[in-house]
Amino acid sequence: QVQLVESGGGLVQAGESLRLSCAASGSISSFNRMDWYRQAPGKQREWVAGRFSNGLIMYADAVKGRFTISRDNAKNTVYLEMNSLKPEDTAVYYCSVVQTVITYWGQGTQVTVSS
Repeated sequence: QVQLVESGGGLVQAGESLRLSCAASGSISSFNRMDWYRQAPGKQREWVAGRFSNGLIMYADAVKGRFTISRDNAKNTVYLEMNSLKPEDTAVYYCSVVQTVITYWGQGTQVTVSS
């Protein structure tokens, strides 16, 4: 069983930055992939960014060039650096990891961007 705890959300103004953290209870080097998703009010959860065990990193078009996913194996933590934030980035952000065939989710952290 893997437990994920997100942190770092908050209220910022448009153009500012935030860094989200996702601390895992297990070794993140054992995960097949690590992803960030977000869900805005009244909308479906959408994929934001992902990092695969082979080193491949991918981003949704809406955040490409502004967001960066990274990890610290020593801290078993995945990060999402978010720059040039826009009001449309407002959502609850979730991290998820895949270990073998099981997907685990964190509880989410709220990001609110005011215009």
